Amino acid sequence: MIRHTVAFNLKHAKGSAEEKKFLEDALVLTEIPGVQKFERLRQVSPKNNFSFGFSMEFNDQAAYNFYDGHPLHVAFVRDRWMVEVSDFMETDYVAI
Repeated sequence: MIRHTVAFNLKHAKGSAEEKKFLEDALVLTEIPGVQKFERLRQVSPKNNFSFGFSMEFNDQAAYNFYDGHPLHVAFVRDRWMVEVSDFMETDYVAI
C-alpha cells in the first residue's frame, strides 16, 4: 500500500469562494480508478505552515503510476494546482 499525501497552501484568501471551489473541485481525483480513502484535510497544528492536505491510498505502485498519469490528474495539476497553489510538500509512504 502507498499513502500519497500533499500538504499545501493556496493563493486564495482564507474562507474565500475560490478556496472552497478548489477544495470541492479536487474531488475529481476520486473518479480515477485505484484512488482509495481520499481525504481533504485542514491543517490545525501551529507547528506546520501549510493550511491544507490531501491524502489518498493506492494498493501498489502500479495503481499509483496509473493515477499519476491519468488525464484527470494531469489536467487538475496543470489547470488548477499549478495556478492556485502557492507552496506544497508531497510525501509518499509505505508501511514498514
